[in-house]
Amino acid sequence: MKKYILASFLLLIGLGASAQKFAYVDTEYILKHLPEYKSALNQLDGLSQQYQKQVDDSFGEIDKMYKAYQADQVLLTDDMRKRRENDIIEKEKKAKELQRQKFGPEGELFQTRTKLLKPIQDKVSTVIGETAKNKFIDFVFDKSSESTMMIYASSNYDISNDVITRLGYKPGTLVK
Repeated sequence: MKKYILASFLLLIGLGASAQKFAYVDTEYILKHLPEYKSALNQLDGLSQQYQKQVDDSFGEIDKMYKAYQADQVLLTDDMRKRRENDIIEKEKKAKELQRQKFGPEGELFQTRTKLLKPIQDKVSTVIGETAKNKFIDFVFDKSSESTMMIYASSNYDISNDVITRLGYKPGTLVK
C-alpha cells in the first residue's frame, strides 16, 4: 500500500513539475523556401540596380563637369571660375541628396523593402507562433540571427507587469 501511495505521489510531482519547452528555428532557411520571398528579393535587387545607376550617372556628370572645369580653369575669369565651382558644388549636393533619398535609412529602397518583406516575415512569425502553441513549446529562438533572438514566448512567462508592480507603478499606465 505504501508503494502505491509513494508511486502516486511521485507521479503527481512529475506532472506538476513539467519543464518549459524550448525550440529554435532558422528563419533564413525557412525564407529561402518561400517563392514570394525570392520574388521580393529579385524585385529589390532590380530596384537597387536602377537606383544605383541613377546615382552613378549623377556623380559621373559631376566628374565630367569637374574635368571640364580643370581644363578650362586657366582661361576663366575669377567670376566665371566661382560660378562653375558653385555649379559643381550644387550638383554634388543634389547627387548626395538623391543618394540619400534612394538608399538612406528612410529612403525609397528601405521603404520598398519594408513594404515587400514585412508581410512575408509576419506570416512566418504567425506560423511559428501557431506551431509553438500546437506543440506546447514555451519559447522559440531564431538560430539565423547574429544575436540569438526570441521569436515566440508564451505569455504565461511574461513577468513585465510583476516587475512594474514591484517598482511601485501600475501596469498599463504609460508615461506620456
